[in-house]
Amino acid sequence: MLIKILLSYIVGYVQIAVEGYFAQRFINMCIQNNILIWNIKRINTTVFVANVSISDFRQLHTISKKTKCRTKIKKKKGLPFFFERYKKRKVLMILLGVLLVLIMAVSNFVWNIHIECDGQINQEEILAILNENGLEVGKLKNKIDTNKIIRNIRYEREDIAWAGLSFKGTNAILKLVKAQEKPEIIQEDKYCSIISNKEGVITKINVQNGTAAVKIGDLIKPGTTLVNGWLEGKYTGIRYVHAIADIEAKVWYSKKERIYKTQEIKSRTGKEEEKYSLKFNNLEINLYKTLSKFENYDTIVETKKLKIFSDFYLPIEFKTLKNYETQKQIITYNAEQIKEQNIARIEQEIEQTIEQKENIVNKQINFEEQDTYVEIEIIYEVIENIGTKEKIVF
Repeated sequence: MLIKILLSYIVGYVQIAVEGYFAQRFINMCIQNNILIWNIKRINTTVFVANVSISDFRQLHTISKKTKCRTKIKKKKGLPFFFERYKKRKVLMILLGVLLVLIMAVSNFVWNIHIECDGQINQEEILAILNENGLEVGKLKNKIDTNKIIRNIRYEREDIAWAGLSFKGTNAILKLVKAQEKPEIIQEDKYCSIISNKEGVITKINVQNGTAAVKIGDLIKPGTTLVNGWLEGKYTGIRYVHAIADIEAKVWYSKKERIYKTQEIKSRTGKEEEKYSLKFNNLEINLYKTLSKFENYDTIVETKKLKIFSDFYLPIEFKTLKNYETQKQIITYNAEQIKEQNIARIEQEIEQTIEQKENIVNKQINFEEQDTYVEIEIIYEVIENIGTKEKIVF
């Protein structure tokens, strides 16, 4: 439909007014006869306006008779009518012709690279791979080997399961699907032991297969063997098995921070200034001459690429440089203020690392105040299922 509307603009279309008591039937018959009408706007119960191509307009006479509606042309639109209107203005027509030639020439290049991914990914690293393999801003589209680029991305990045590269207008769109990280699964007919993946104190161990290497109350560290993947009998000797066990341990999560009572705080004054520049591919032209009038400031740069349509980018960037004036203040806090400002934040940071939050059994908050600082230590005690299987290699 969008393509047909675009073609109608190129070959010309008309805006019509349709009047009659059966206006809705008029629209339905157009749809039944594959006549495209768009931008339909109802004026009142018996009148509406719409756009229709010149070729389709000729077919409306029969529909008008059947629905007893009157059809009248209100406006003529599109390139043919535009050229007819301005054919005497030669300079304008020449400039328009040059502009069309430039747009056609520019459309053969890539002027924007857009990366889509179903998860978080370092776009700078991906752009570096694209540049190394011949895809960069300003590159001719027919000089880009899409199969080579996709193949090398998959080869260099194990965290990417699928990659697809397409071109829309002057926009290169790279779509990525991240590979799911899967733990190694040891088949039940393979021999394995169970080792600790955390530091803690054993609170429960129930072995279904294998030989326990620790007992309740033992302090274990990452890598400690919890269950050996073998059984030893008086008459059978050592027999290797696939270890199976339910193991729980008391695990601690902690964070300790030293926070000084006197701090230098930077804040914005509310004053700001904007500076602009234009970038033509690799050439940047500053539209300002003076440096910032602020002594201390933060800078934020916003870049906007110029485009005609949604995917037709031009090799022109408009940059806005915003400077926000800042000031420094020396603030002194007492111990109670430091506690109020930081305990909730530290707790949140610790809890983000705890997978089994429902098994938190205790929380301890320790303070130590000195002349110039306060130390805050928060410790969470959690009962967790621990242990990971490790294949026995002979």
